[in-house]
Amino acid sequence: MTTLVLVRHATTAATGKRLGGWTPGVHLDEAGREQAQATAERLAALPVTAVYASPLERTQETAKAIAKPHGLRVRTRKAIGEVDYGEWTDKPLGQLRRRKAWATIQATPSRVTFPGGESIRGAQARAVDATEGLAAAHPEETIVVVSHADVIKAVVAHHLGMPLDTFQRLVIAPASVTVLGLPQGGPPSLLRCNDTGALA
Repeated sequence: MTTLVLVRHATTAATGKRLGGWTPGVHLDEAGREQAQATAERLAALPVTAVYASPLERTQETAKAIAKPHGLRVRTRKAIGEVDYGEWTDKPLGQLRRRKAWATIQATPSRVTFPGGESIRGAQARAVDATEGLAAAHPEETIVVVSHADVIKAVVAHHLGMPLDTFQRLVIAPASVTVLGLPQGGPPSLLRCNDTGALA
């Protein structure tokens, strides 16, 4: 069984304020750097054999902190990157919540394609394909994938057999750890979700 450790990137100055998406040049803030280091310490005792991250700076910086105790380099995979929010990218969340489409995103996200961007279904499909590919490439190993809240929620929903329209019920906090067991040919299992405590 592959143990897939999904980590959301740590905080930036925009976390909880703006819909970051693929905005370039967004780095961890001071609290985020502390979160990333704390997560690295929590994961240091695990037998991690590979660390993957989305191309964005905030995931790369979080992943580098996690990879360092294991003497690993961070491998970049675009397919585990953030949802392409198109014209909504880097807009203030307060402003977006007033748009008519916001209610649809919360209630039936499977029906949403962001203007000039991608659908949440499409993002889920590419992220699931990517993580399944990584699991197949690392049988019986423990690997870390540093990604984004909506992407992690979508991957978890898929493996739990949850409809995508219920994925907003999952909470994935900054620098949290979610662990999936992905056996070759067997049913997946959720071992931890949104965990910010000690890990064994």
